[in-house]
Amino acid sequence: MRFQTRLKPCFNLIDLTPLVDVIFLMLIFFLITSDILPLKSLSIENPPLANKNSEARMHQLIVIMDKDQVIYVGSKKEIIDMGSVKEHLCQQIAALKAQNPHADPAVVLHIDRHVDYAAFLRLFSVVQECSSHIRLAYNNVT
Repeated sequence: MRFQTRLKPCFNLIDLTPLVDVIFLMLIFFLITSDILPLKSLSIENPPLANKNSEARMHQLIVIMDKDQVIYVGSKKEIIDMGSVKEHLCQQIAALKAQNPHADPAVVLHIDRHVDYAAFLRLFSVVQECSSHIRLAYNNVT
C-alpha cells in the first residue's frame, strides 16, 4: 500500500550529530579546566600528641642515577660527579644528624633500569661507605 504525500523530499539537510558531539566535548573541557568554583577542603583537627618529643624517627636522603649515569643528590637534586659523591653524601648525612640527633638517616637509591651493573655497584659501594641504612627504589616504567 502506497501513501501519497504533498511534501517534497529534501536532500540538503545537515546532520547535526557531529556538531553536538564536539560541543559536548568542549563543554566538558571548559567545565574541568575552569576556576569558577573554588576547591573546597576539609577542615581536619589533628589530635594532640601525648609525647612532645615525637619527631620523625627516620630521615631520608635521595640519590638518583639516570640512564646517562648523571647522579642527583638530595631533595634539590644537585648534580654531582662520581668522584665527589662520598664527600657530598657524608656532608648531607651529617647535616641530617645535626637537625635530629636521634634519627638515623637512610639513603634511598633510585637507579634507572638502563644503568649498567658496574656503575650501579660503584655508586652502591660509595653509598655503603657513608651510610649503613640503604634502600633501593625501582620504577617499573618502560
